[in-house]
Amino acid sequence: MAAGYPGGRRVAGEDPAKREQILDGAKRVFMKGGFDAVSMNDITKEAGVSKGTIYVYFENKEDLFAAMIQQERSRIVATVKHVLDEDKPLRATLMEFGLTLASHITADHTIRAMRIVLGVTDRMPQLACGFFGATPENGHTVLHAFLKRKVAAGELSIPDPDLAARQFIEMAMAGMFKQRLFGVMTEPPSRELLEYTVSSAADVFLKSYLPG
Repeated sequence: MAAGYPGGRRVAGEDPAKREQILDGAKRVFMKGGFDAVSMNDITKEAGVSKGTIYVYFENKEDLFAAMIQQERSRIVATVKHVLDEDKPLRATLMEFGLTLASHITADHTIRAMRIVLGVTDRMPQLACGFFGATPENGHTVLHAFLKRKVAAGELSIPDPDLAARQFIEMAMAGMFKQRLFGVMTEPPSRELLEYTVSSAADVFLKSYLPG
């Protein structure tokens, strides 16, 4: 008998594997067709679930899309948080963080998701808030916390770690994100371009914030 569930049966809507299956199917459909062109029927077919099942987990298409966006954000945050290693040299850590974040943000599936959100912002501003708004953890907040720890340890001298975190992220992108978003850069940046850009960002950042 499964612990915590009457009769050993999992409560409807609380099966993480099923929820993940639906979200993965939704991602494939949304990335192909955008938001408006996709129906819940399209998603049920792609995810391999019944329509009744999908409504156990999500109220409507907007709820499902918002959950998909949050899932993607959480995956990115988990990845960049992992690379902020306290024991590695500071420049190497900033390089790895910048490369990881920039490559994720400029990837095809991320850019496609951002364009979908922007396309429905006027009608559904809550979706844009969920995508771009502040959350307990995001790339900025995890870098901000890391920088504060380095300041406390005496490794950095930063009067405003919040601003410094935003500065490094912007420098690590150096226009690549906007070029990707608006189609000026049609392909994700090469590894060489990412390394060149993030390396320059790390040098400028450390020149400004290393003690002395």
